[in-house]
Amino acid sequence: MTQPILVLTTGGTIDKNYFDALSEYQITDSGIPALLKEARVALPFRVVELMRKDSLELTDEDRLTIAHAAREAPELRIIITHGTDTMTETAQVLDLGAPGKTIVLTGALSPARFTETDAGFNLGMAFAAVQTAPPGVWITMSGQVFDGLRVRKDREAGRFVAV
Repeated sequence: MTQPILVLTTGGTIDKNYFDALSEYQITDSGIPALLKEARVALPFRVVELMRKDSLELTDEDRLTIAHAAREAPELRIIITHGTDTMTETAQVLDLGAPGKTIVLTGALSPARFTETDAGFNLGMAFAAVQTAPPGVWITMSGQVFDGLRVRKDREAGRFVAV
């Protein structure tokens, strides 16, 4: 039987919404359940919304909350949707906090609610990686699977690169 997958949502661009021309982007209810329904994901999974924050607003305490949720979850395979700006910082905390589990962080460079977005593709990559990667912390972005401790965001190129 396929192991169930836990999806923890934390906010970030993947869950941002744009209300009108005068508005800033705002993080709203997670769009992840709708993306998974649209993709017809047939694996057993559950989604838990941990927080609704831009990753630049995440604190050390928030990262510990994420690590605690991953560590205490009965699932051994966990996907975390996260803002891309500090995803690697959270990966470092998770590496210390949830041994024996396969954890994949992913996000988007444009909101999931946009027509042209990388959100669905990145989430699909995360579902593939969490089923096939060994225990550890991974990041899936831009069609690649990275070791979560050996990657950085290249802001100029608009993508993640291995280090």
